[in-house]
Amino acid sequence: MQASGKNAGLGLALVSACAFGGSGVAAKPLIEAGLDPLHVVWLRVAGAALVLSPLAWRHRDLVRRKPLLLAGFGLVAVAGVQAFYFASLSRIPVGVALLLEYLGPALLLGWIRFVQRKPVTRAAAAGAAVAVAGLACVVQIWSGLSLDPLGVLLGLAAACCQAFYFVFADQGTDGDDVPDPMGVIAYGMLVGAAVMTVLARPWEMDWAVLGGDALLGDTAVPALALLGWVVLVATVFAYLTGVVSVRKLSPQVAGVVACLEAVIATVLAWVLLGEHLSTPQIVGGALVLGGAFIAQSSRPAPPAAPDPAVPAPETARA
Repeated sequence: MQASGKNAGLGLALVSACAFGGSGVAAKPLIEAGLDPLHVVWLRVAGAALVLSPLAWRHRDLVRRKPLLLAGFGLVAVAGVQAFYFASLSRIPVGVALLLEYLGPALLLGWIRFVQRKPVTRAAAAGAAVAVAGLACVVQIWSGLSLDPLGVLLGLAAACCQAFYFVFADQGTDGDDVPDPMGVIAYGMLVGAAVMTVLARPWEMDWAVLGGDALLGDTAVPALALLGWVVLVATVFAYLTGVVSVRKLSPQVAGVVACLEAVIATVLAWVLLGEHLSTPQIVGGALVLGGAFIAQSSRPAPPAAPDPAVPAPETARA
């Protein structure tokens, strides 16, 4: 049963990475059609919040039971990742900003090991290292590198927020009062939409763009269809499958598998937008796949067998 649960978790993590990876391919035509990147993010989060609002009402008891978890997930895992990433890429190259964001799994391992003081498997650590090296090739970090200090700090802030996405997704799974992941995501989107409304100022958006077409490669596609994909698949479906995968695997393993999102985004851009892959990017993609495979092969260390020479501690009596 444990092996089947892990296989199901791995499958969900891969599906989530594919869904997240498709967001950029659908969002880029909207940006090229005239929407500001922050406005696209607001439409994404606000649209997801609207879709998930019935779930928020259904799980309204979470507001009383887990208020800090809901606020943290919305502020950090939803709004924080988006806001810091877009602020970062406004000052440094997109590839470097993307690589910095995907240092999240490595930072997550450090959090688990040194803050939570939990063991980190060698396979997970090795997989994270290989995946980060592969990502450096995928984004071609050596091309146009510009080390703007503030841009780098903003990128690292996005990485910290991404790491805490996995921490929040796993929060409370060991106790009896386990929050429903769908309720957590629904309220996370509501909180994230409120924060992004302040940052993006959607009242300044060119709403007319949504009534026209946008070019997906050489094909004209209704802008609303692309927005629907971004909201329903790349956000609602991606977050739901992602959170469930974390609970079936572990934050450290799911975090490394999530690095595949950057590879999937690059491949989809190649197929749908005509952005050709170079040899280093293909090699990097293979390294990320290898890192994910290494990480998911990790097994928790079995508990040490009791030493018969040492008497068992006396249990307390009621």
